Amino acid sequence: MNWVERTAELRQWSRGGVRAPHKPLLLLYALGRFQRDGDGELPYSAVEEDLRRLLDEYGPGRRTSPAYPFHHLVGDGVWEVRSDRGSGSPGTGVRELRATNAAGRLVPELRVALRREPSLLGRMAQVLLDANFPSSLHGELCEAVGLDLEPAEITHLTAARRQRDRRMRELVLTAYEYRCAFCGYDGRIGPVAVGLEAAHVRWWAFDGPDDVDNGLCLCSLHHKLFDKGVLGVGDGHRVLVSQSFVGHSAAARAQVTDLSGRPLIGPQPGTAPIAASHRAWHTAQVFHGTPRPSARPAPSSG
Repeated sequence: MNWVERTAELRQWSRGGVRAPHKPLLLLYALGRFQRDGDGELPYSAVEEDLRRLLDEYGPGRRTSPAYPFHHLVGDGVWEVRSDRGSGSPGTGVRELRATNAAGRLVPELRVALRREPSLLGRMAQVLLDANFPSSLHGELCEAVGLDLEPAEITHLTAARRQRDRRMRELVLTAYEYRCAFCGYDGRIGPVAVGLEAAHVRWWAFDGPDDVDNGLCLCSLHHKLFDKGVLGVGDGHRVLVSQSFVGHSAAARAQVTDLSGRPLIGPQPGTAPIAASHRAWHTAQVFHGTPRPSARPAPSSG
């Protein structure tokens, strides 16, 4: 059994680039629990809130019940569910899962394989992360599910697997003249830019191309907030700030809420701006909630 390939081929609802990371999040959570607790079962009633938080934080804006992946992951051959009624999931109803004391865990064959080959867990987790989330979120997502990953060599699943264009960072940073498109940060140590990154607007994991019109030069803070859905880019290439974001400090206002409605800084003339289709994907699949009204302009010094 090639468990890495099976992990990469999880059946997910997909249409037009819609994100549905429900099964990957549950499997990452289960791998984290296996790493800590071994063969222990995961009662639905005990993990429901953990799964809900993961879906709220790392899923798309629309809400989904954690019962959905708990039930449907069984069909992928990596997860099993038992209840008071015996083997098999009682369904996707939250009340039914609770009332029948439904509990899930990795299937026995996978648990045996993970004990026999410790590096398998890291390879499976990395495939799930690469296929569903941008690299800026991998570290905190591992922490959220309790995974402690060692550096691992990830197997190329197929010869046709997409390869990243290593030139994208330089092309995007040049297009935006080495300034964060949201705040203008342009720090360097000598000739080397520090704290500036090339962000994909439509995530690479969801067929986002390594093209300048799918990129933004962002500082490390705003890259993370962009990938978390706190920030976005709206019509007229103006910054969107989610009403779900809360920050009362002067720093939070200056670095986040006051950005609402500001035009992007760049790209330089003659360079393609963000394509409308990529902006629309990010707004629909990553940005959380409703945008804040535009921030008031700074008072005139005159």
